Amino acid sequence: MAGTSSKKRKHPGPKKQPTRGNPQKRQESRDPRHVEPATFGDWVGAARLRTLPLAIAPVTIGTGAAMVVADAFHWVIALCCLAVAVALQIGVNYANDYSDGIRGTDDHRVGPARLTASRKAKPRTVLIVALVFFGIAAVAGLAITVRTQQWWLIAVGAVCIVAAWFYTGGKRPYGYAGLGELFVFVFFGLVATLGTTWVQALALPQEAWFGAVAAGLFACAVLLANNLRDIDQDRVAGKRTLTVLIGRTATRWLFTVFVLVPFAISVFLALFYPIAWLTLIALLGALAAILIVWTYRQPKELVVALSVTSLTSLGYAILLAWAFVG
Repeated sequence: MAGTSSKKRKHPGPKKQPTRGNPQKRQESRDPRHVEPATFGDWVGAARLRTLPLAIAPVTIGTGAAMVVADAFHWVIALCCLAVAVALQIGVNYANDYSDGIRGTDDHRVGPARLTASRKAKPRTVLIVALVFFGIAAVAGLAITVRTQQWWLIAVGAVCIVAAWFYTGGKRPYGYAGLGELFVFVFFGLVATLGTTWVQALALPQEAWFGAVAAGLFACAVLLANNLRDIDQDRVAGKRTLTVLIGRTATRWLFTVFVLVPFAISVFLALFYPIAWLTLIALLGALAAILIVWTYRQPKELVVALSVTSLTSLGYAILLAWAFVG
């Protein structure tokens, strides 16, 4: 038919979206393997501040026990003991970050991310930081030795640092062989508490021994909660912690015993130091931690149990030391 156009109508294509941002700035694709460097907050998190009450508690109890037999409060020595304990605890945490990270144990970690495993910090840097804190502990310990003239303490300090390193370091770390709780009890319970008492009073009264056992059991309970959280990952990584060896149920029972025995000790001590009854206030935190350990649904809930147990140990220590001081 005349006048009819045979040309096909063209459909307009999709509109071109305007370029956003500065068109002069070159657009770069981001490497998915790129990891932001560790921030100050990351380093603080790697120090695991929630575990520091475990370092403060034995020094607090040991100082209180020393005042049972000492004529005065040796605050300078007490502060040096606190510096040793805290620096060792932080040093251990960074050393574990380094050793577990290079072994690959933390590659599928449930708890807070580690610096080495997350590649936010170079392993060498994490190692140097750990050694710095071990050095701080050594300097504080040397100051105590010079002040008290107890030169054999140098050997004790050296053993403490070696034990701290080989918890997860070296070719055969004892933390991978189910011995972590034993060494924690010895060094963060007996050695820390009795050592604090000795350098201030040059004596070891029964109060110090009872307090040392209590502090050590709390530290073991925190380690159990930590290992219970990581039990599946540790099995895959070949880390044979005590929890891996005995299983979840036995770990729950052992945790319960470790948390409750210190209160049995304080009830006994209350027969001689009535203020020790106040330690039962801390039992509220202990019971909350036990409840979490027995009813948790997600492994990350055990981080709360770990923190509550750690704080409970400090509250217990303060109240028990108060009872000793009177």
